[in-house]
Amino acid sequence: MITVKVYGPGCKRCETTAEMVREAASKLGVEIEVEKVTDPREIAMAGVMSTPGITVDGKLVHAGGLPDKAKLDGWLAG
Repeated sequence: MITVKVYGPGCKRCETTAEMVREAASKLGVEIEVEKVTDPREIAMAGVMSTPGITVDGKLVHAGGLPDKAKLDGWLAG
């Protein structure tokens, strides 16, 4: 199972990003666990300077704006 964290204050873009992650995983048939992180201290400690941010199994793969769908598929497919 892949652990994906979506970092952000809970804004619309952050919610959309989390939904994009779920949809991509479903399409790929990948089992994931999505965690939303809204604590500013945790966001900063993860190295996310612009939200939303995404980590996949602890590796920061995206920060700022909505992710590209093709890149999202690549991150989840490994």
